[in-house]
Amino acid sequence: MLFHGRGADEHDLFPLLDAFDPDRRLLGVTPRGPLSLPPGGAHWYALGGIGTPEPRTFQSSYAAASEWLDGFVAEHGLSWDKVVLGGFSQGGVMTYSLGLGAGRPRPAALIALSSFVPTVESFELDLSPPLPPVAIGHGTLDNVIGVEWGRRARALLEQSGAHVLYRETPMLHQIDPDFVRQIAAWLPV
Repeated sequence: MLFHGRGADEHDLFPLLDAFDPDRRLLGVTPRGPLSLPPGGAHWYALGGIGTPEPRTFQSSYAAASEWLDGFVAEHGLSWDKVVLGGFSQGGVMTYSLGLGAGRPRPAALIALSSFVPTVESFELDLSPPLPPVAIGHGTLDNVIGVEWGRRARALLEQSGAHVLYRETPMLHQIDPDFVRQIAAWLPV
């Protein structure tokens, strides 16, 4: 399951499904963020600052995404050890939140591209082991979410015992196709 970034839509990351699973042996989905905010497109939450999503919209989207995700997993008879969550930018924030939120089931793996682990009022992460493996990719020239946020996520997760596949690339706020190929070979499902 891949969660798109701010101002995009559910079609934005669809090409990654082919890259991660060219033989189409997995079920791939790309849900749409529930909010319509300026400057347009779909959003998962209103900006409150880098690292700190606006609490009201984040909590609302987190609840809706949790309900949708749990229903999807049940409806398709999936087990959580076969579920991989991934996302770009705001979608990476949702990935960390849905995969590591207190009380949430643990997926098989997480993929966060050009993103950050959020700090939100009334939201808690559960970083107790065992944690799923995490792939983190970030551009060293990212002018939207600076590379230090990817480095912070890696440090936090490694200190908590997660196996982290980490890659920095000299690029802006975008996805590194070479890292996508590396992730495809790394996926544990």
